[in-house]
Amino acid sequence: MRILLFFIFCSLLAKSQVDSAVFAPLFSIHVGGQFPGGDLSKRFGPNLNAGGSFMIKTKKNWLFGLESNYMFGRNVKEDVLAQLKSSNGTMIDNEGYPADVRVTERGIGVHVTMGRIFKFLSANPNSGLMVTVGGGYLQHKINLFDAQQKIAAINGDLKYGYDRLTNGFSTSQFLGYMFLGENKLLNFYFGIEMYQGFTKSVRKLNYDTGLPDVQPRLDLLYGLRFGWILPLYKKRPNDYYYD
Repeated sequence: MRILLFFIFCSLLAKSQVDSAVFAPLFSIHVGGQFPGGDLSKRFGPNLNAGGSFMIKTKKNWLFGLESNYMFGRNVKEDVLAQLKSSNGTMIDNEGYPADVRVTERGIGVHVTMGRIFKFLSANPNSGLMVTVGGGYLQHKINLFDAQQKIAAINGDLKYGYDRLTNGFSTSQFLGYMFLGENKLLNFYFGIEMYQGFTKSVRKLNYDTGLPDVQPRLDLLYGLRFGWILPLYKKRPNDYYYD
């Protein structure tokens, strides 16, 4: 609640805002966290993500853009290396010593988006409730890193038999708040994001099970995102209002 009041306070105290909605290209970078759902929750736990986007905001406050996301985390539930572990659950390298294997989540997403800003709790016509939907591509995998390169079973191309590389078409939705001020340093958005991935494994065989993975998947993600925006106005507007 305090965070929402702070953003409303920023909107109302802006001393010199434009008097009408403007056309503006918007570059942004964002960070956030996500919780998995559907089939994805069987493989991974919560993750972090970071990325960037480019949007065009029209004078009617329509938004058209392209966004990218890089997902990463250490909460891997699916133990693809179980067959390679000793009875006490540790990995042993080629020389008989405990191995340093790091198992993490990695993923990317690229989506074309469109939406609109609805004037809400702001005297600035360029700020308000932000709603977007999109469609694009989602990919994720289990990343295996053998720090000492001493485990023959996952060296080189062999690790692809364990990484569960999965991708496919996905849809996205975002609901939040965008603030665009005259000060180009104080421009941001925040809100809730959701993804639905209609994906499938691209590996012909999973080495740990000895079976092909051909089942279609529904991979869901829910999370929070905060973005900092750099607006590129063609020219500074001539019309202002003053509180």
